[in-house]
Amino acid sequence: MADKTAASNSLIPPQPIPAEVHDFARQITGLLDGKPKDEAAINEAFEGLDNAFDIIAAGLYSLASMLVGEGEDSMRLVETAVAEAEVSSCHDATRARKSGRRALAISAIQLIQRRQPGCLDAPAEPAASTGCIGDDDLDAAGVSGQEIETMIAGPDRERVRAWLNSLPVDARVIFALRAVAGFTSSETAELLAAHGGPRAAGWTADAVRDTFRQGLCSLAAQLLHSTSGR
Repeated sequence: MADKTAASNSLIPPQPIPAEVHDFARQITGLLDGKPKDEAAINEAFEGLDNAFDIIAAGLYSLASMLVGEGEDSMRLVETAVAEAEVSSCHDATRARKSGRRALAISAIQLIQRRQPGCLDAPAEPAASTGCIGDDDLDAAGVSGQEIETMIAGPDRERVRAWLNSLPVDARVIFALRAVAGFTSSETAELLAAHGGPRAAGWTADAVRDTFRQGLCSLAAQLLHSTSGR
C-alpha cells in the first residue's frame, strides 16, 4: 500500500499541538532574527513556557521509552533530540515536532544497534505472509487508532509495554516509528538503513511494511485476547 500523506502518517490520531507549543515556536523564531540579545530579553522570551517544554519532553520520552525502555537511556535520548533537532523548523510547531522525533529516532536506532549488534539487520528475503491482514494499516487489523491510543496511554499501558517488549527488536522499532512517531514506510526504511548497522542497508519500504503487518497481526491478537478476557 502506498504511504499515507504527511498529514496522516501516524496511525494514532495525532494530538492537537497545544497553544503553548505554538507560542514557544514563535518565541524561538523571534530570537533568531540575527539581532543581539541581552540576557533579560532571552529570559523574558522563555518566561511562562515551562508547560510547553513539559509537553514536548513528555511526548519525546513516551516514544523513546517504547524504543529503548524506561529510564536514563530514554531521558538521554530526549536531551539529544532537543539538542539536535533542526532549529530552523521551530517556526512551524508541526515540523519542529517531526524534527525532534527524527533526531530521537536516529539516536535510539544507534543505541539499540550498540546494545545488540545485528538486531536491526535488513531481512535476507521477504517475510512470509502471515495470512492475518493484507494491508499495513490499523483498519485492516480490525484496530482503531483510538483503541491503540487508549492502550498506550490508558490503564492497559503496562500490558502494551509488555507486548511491545515481546516483539522482535526490529518489529518493535518499526511499530513505534510507524504507528506512534508517524514516519512513513519509506522514511522508516531510510532511518534503519542509515543508522541500523553495517548490515541494515538493505531495508526497503516493502520490507518495513511486511514487518509492520506482522506487528499489527500480533496487536490484533493481543486486543482479541484482552477483550475475550473481560
